[in-house]
Amino acid sequence: MIAVEDLRKHYKDVRAVDGITLTVAEGEVFGLLGHNGAGKTTTIRVLTGRALPTSGRASVAGHDVATARSRVRPLINVVFEEQNLYDRLSGRDNLRFFARLYAAREARADELLDRVGLAPAAKRKVRTYSNGMKQRLLLARALVNSPRVLFLDEPTRGLDPTSARELRDLVRELSRGGVTVFLTTHYMEEADALCDRVAFLSQGRIVALDAPRELKLRYGERAARVLLSDRTEHTVRLDDRVDASRIEEWMRDGRVLSIHSAEGTLEDVFVALAGRPL
Repeated sequence: MIAVEDLRKHYKDVRAVDGITLTVAEGEVFGLLGHNGAGKTTTIRVLTGRALPTSGRASVAGHDVATARSRVRPLINVVFEEQNLYDRLSGRDNLRFFARLYAAREARADELLDRVGLAPAAKRKVRTYSNGMKQRLLLARALVNSPRVLFLDEPTRGLDPTSARELRDLVRELSRGGVTVFLTTHYMEEADALCDRVAFLSQGRIVALDAPRELKLRYGERAARVLLSDRTEHTVRLDDRVDASRIEEWMRDGRVLSIHSAEGTLEDVFVALAGRPL
């Protein structure tokens, strides 16, 4: 559904995107992770036709994003990092306005409000909405044209845990329905739970790309947390023979109360590959 080959986007001397290659399948949730300035938003700008690439190729749903933007745009939609809603309009009127822009049925607005759980607040002005409600309205707005590809730029930034979880549930539902989701996020836990695959972007280049579990197994340190009878907890590195032998000794002495795996996190992997945490 998305194909990118040696894509580059330079702004004078700044190489915002510096030769990335990736593909995203239909219905996949794909995460692009990186520091501020790593090139995430620029990549989305190119893929959505809002910026032309300096070189390389990119296509969405089989259409070149540089030469066939008019064919790409009806098939995609975007939830921007900024909550660019009309605060003086109601939630329903926000959606009805965009439904007219996309020549969609007016009833589509009420269908989407119900889908994102905002039907009871449909008549309220958006300025009275909470941060989480606004984010759900943005997602509803992005679904007005029934996009085949949905781009989400930091969709849960600033949300409370409950609102963030509700938004992630909606994304999973869309993916199960065949919508391809391309998201950027700073939250490694979110990417781990939500994405089928992730790419780590550092200084405009991809330094790793795989399923979160595979990345953790490949780059993370294997370890175990051991709780002993004296209520002390120890982290044991399983790849260190001397360290791991302590578990055998504790077991022999009957001192072990519990053992839990402690595989590396995506954050650990990112730090190892990119040199610093998010």
